[in-house]
Amino acid sequence: MFCYQCEQALSGKGCVKVGVCGKDHETASLQDLLLYVAKGVSMYANRLRKMGVTDRPIDVAVTEYLFTTVTNVNFDADKLADLIKAAADMREKARKLYEGVCAKNGKTPETLAGPASVKIAAGKAEMVKQGEDISIEKRKAKLGDDITGLQELLTYGVKGTAAYADHAHILNKDDDSIYGFFHEALDFLTKENPTVDELLGLNLKCGEINFKVMGLLCEANTGTYGNPVPTKVRINPLKGKAILVSGHDLKDLEELLKQTEGKGINIYTHGEMLPAHGYPGLKKYKHLAGNYGGAWQDQRKEFDEFPGAILMTTNCIQKPQDTYKARIFTCGLVAWPGVTHINNRDFSPVIKAALDAPGFSADGDGKEIMVGFGHNAVLGVADKVIEGVKAGAIKHFFLIGGCDGAKPGRNYYTEFAEQAPKDTVILTLACGKFRFNKLEFGDIGGIPRLLDVGQCNDAYSAIQIALALAGAFKCGVNELPLSLILSWYEQKAVCILLTLLHLGIKNIKLGPSLPAFVTPTVLNVLVEKFNIAPTTTAEADLKAILKK
Repeated sequence: MFCYQCEQALSGKGCVKVGVCGKDHETASLQDLLLYVAKGVSMYANRLRKMGVTDRPIDVAVTEYLFTTVTNVNFDADKLADLIKAAADMREKARKLYEGVCAKNGKTPETLAGPASVKIAAGKAEMVKQGEDISIEKRKAKLGDDITGLQELLTYGVKGTAAYADHAHILNKDDDSIYGFFHEALDFLTKENPTVDELLGLNLKCGEINFKVMGLLCEANTGTYGNPVPTKVRINPLKGKAILVSGHDLKDLEELLKQTEGKGINIYTHGEMLPAHGYPGLKKYKHLAGNYGGAWQDQRKEFDEFPGAILMTTNCIQKPQDTYKARIFTCGLVAWPGVTHINNRDFSPVIKAALDAPGFSADGDGKEIMVGFGHNAVLGVADKVIEGVKAGAIKHFFLIGGCDGAKPGRNYYTEFAEQAPKDTVILTLACGKFRFNKLEFGDIGGIPRLLDVGQCNDAYSAIQIALALAGAFKCGVNELPLSLILSWYEQKAVCILLTLLHLGIKNIKLGPSLPAFVTPTVLNVLVEKFNIAPTTTAEADLKAILKK
């Protein structure tokens, strides 16, 4: 295997025997093959679109194939093998549709090779061998590190964008141009000799499309559950039976809340589900009791100590310990071998496991934190924020956020937040917030110094806040007293970074280490065009930012 799609890449280069995430060689090869077949589906779908023909089941299937290969989603080799077979069937459907439309229009269909025609093996072991034959390393040997790295930057950006598109689709929000881009990008990635300029252009287009997707998902979430409002969230448990929900999917949480109402079970959020407490359509459930624990990388300890059932939605699952394997459940695209998977959102097994478990024996203390500062809430007090800047009470804004992880060096974000002067405001989002969101920061003229904007996809809200401030001060975003201090881990962070670059945002600090797939040549381009830079130390970076 060879994988360098996440920040944990071994020695900053890539995982070659087993993934630091827990992905083994078999799973890695099958994920590579699934992505390869998805490219084949898109080769036909992209040509169909050029003839004015679309097919929504094909669009949604490719989106799900992409999301399935995001870090910490599906570790189940048997399920991956079944997905590959389903993808091959979908590819055959796309081929027949393509050839039929060509015949109808009097055109000779192209004879497509590679991902569009490779015969998929019947057995899992043979599929693994096929995955090995189309590995990243083989491409690097043929095309070089720079081209391959840019191909993978695009691939990971598309994967992250697909994750957000899938969330929006679940809430009945779709945009045909988004699916069209997925097919365009995957089709392009089969090109024999792409150029650096072509790849850079498509990567920035991925950022543009991801901005549209995040806006669509924002519309889906707020249209379904209302605009987030500032909300206090309990971070210590209540006595009684309990279910912990981790991941990102608000629909899964809503259905669980409905099915547990009146059953004497408290529901707790974990990780990226914390912002759910700010949505009126979810906070109305009285048994949505609070948040338990922190970011995803601490789950093996936190889940072991949690005395109830656990539900994993979307990504962020780690290898379960035996102590809780019987009471953790997956749903949606998430899978781990031997873990019970919930289909069709029938959470009866989760509820039974919670009732069978001891639950919390006593109330914890009543400590609370604040969430719910999406762009609607922040812009509702924009006059106070603007006045605070004009009066000199607010000197600078920091966006400190992104994915958290286990790699050393992430204490930088805690230190940065702690050392930020008291006349600065910190916006935060995604699970990186858990590095400092339980600290006390106080307020400036009634405006909290720490504003939790939401999940990683709520980078859209942060951008809207920045754009509104730029409009109010009649300047560009890069001229604002605003600095972006970002942490990255997996592919959703990649597509957000591409969005920021598409918008022309400069001077981003990125850490705790730079992506292994970004070669020195590509990094030089990013530095030259956008002045992107790695984080150093909190003290040095703060000093450099504030003296400007």
